[in-house]
Amino acid sequence: MKEEKTIKDGDFCQVIKGTHKGKTGTATDFNMSKTGHLTITVVQENGNRFKTLGRNVVAISK
Repeated sequence: MKEEKTIKDGDFCQVIKGTHKGKTGTATDFNMSKTGHLTITVVQENGNRFKTLGRNVVAISK
């Protein structure tokens, strides 16, 4: 799998650290929190959703 530098809405991504480490899915719903951190909702192929910090995610190609 080839890793990319930036992630945008609809990209397939993998969580590389944090609670959801190792999970993959489609990045949606980008939001800037009150504290200035980027949060991303990741939708897995089975339909499950979870939120994670943007710094914990990298875009990958399938």
